[in-house]
Amino acid sequence: MADELAWETLTTDIAYSCPGFDIVHEDVELPDGTETDFDFLREGDSVVVLPLTPDGDVVVIEEWRQAVKRANRALPAGSMEADDAAPRDAVDRELREETGYEAERVRHLHTAEPANGYADSVFHYFLAEGCEPTAEQELDFDESIRVETAAFDELLESVRSGDLRDGRSAVGLMYYALFER
Repeated sequence: MADELAWETLTTDIAYSCPGFDIVHEDVELPDGTETDFDFLREGDSVVVLPLTPDGDVVVIEEWRQAVKRANRALPAGSMEADDAAPRDAVDRELREETGYEAERVRHLHTAEPANGYADSVFHYFLAEGCEPTAEQELDFDESIRVETAAFDELLESVRSGDLRDGRSAVGLMYYALFER
């Protein structure tokens, strides 16, 4: 049975496309019969990794973010690629490529839609334990990343104080602190 709140999609076009996302334009009919249009960002699924070393420290990255014109402290994260059958397939690759670390164990923590009012983004959060620097970073051409480790409690405090402003990372750290630790 259809949801009485559902909109009917009449047409769909890609208004703009670039590496990483599309802007989708849809003509829709609202439940009351009104026809209008709706635009949204199509980004798809990504993974966010909370990597813990054997000592319990967190492997974090500092990455330049051009949109906000500053280095951003964050957890490793990245988009799923065409050959990833499931989000778990992207975890090892993103952790290794961005940090040079590899995990002994990985498990799913949480899945969230961070901005479903205007984007179809889905973030799959994973805990990676026993992380060791056993590989080389393999950054994409447009990535500028520095790798470090930090105490979990220090990162959690940086979320509270507003120093860690990356939303994906803040959710992952708070979820782990609230439900897993």
